[in-house]
Amino acid sequence: QVQLVESGGGLVQAGGSLRLSCAASGSIFSLNDMGWYRQAPGKQRELVADITSGGLTNYADSALGRFTISRDNAKNTAYLQMNSLKPEDTAVYYCYATARFVYWGQGTQVTVSS
Repeated sequence: QVQLVESGGGLVQAGGSLRLSCAASGSIFSLNDMGWYRQAPGKQRELVADITSGGLTNYADSALGRFTISRDNAKNTAYLQMNSLKPEDTAVYYCYATARFVYWGQGTQVTVSS
């Protein structure tokens, strides 16, 4: 079993920055992809960014140029640096990781005020 704990969400003004962290613990042998989804009220969950164990990254169009995903494999932790935040980035952000199964974090709220 793998547990994911997210941190770093909060309230920020438009144009500001936040850094989300996702720490994995438990029965970790090897994590493959890690990433972030988000879900805004009344909308479907959408992919924000993901990263392979080798460091290859993938971003949603809305995140390109503003967000950067990274990971520290030694710490089993992924990070999402979010810059130039916009009110439309307001959502609950969920971390996930793939190993034998897909594991999800509990979510962290990001609120961007205009």
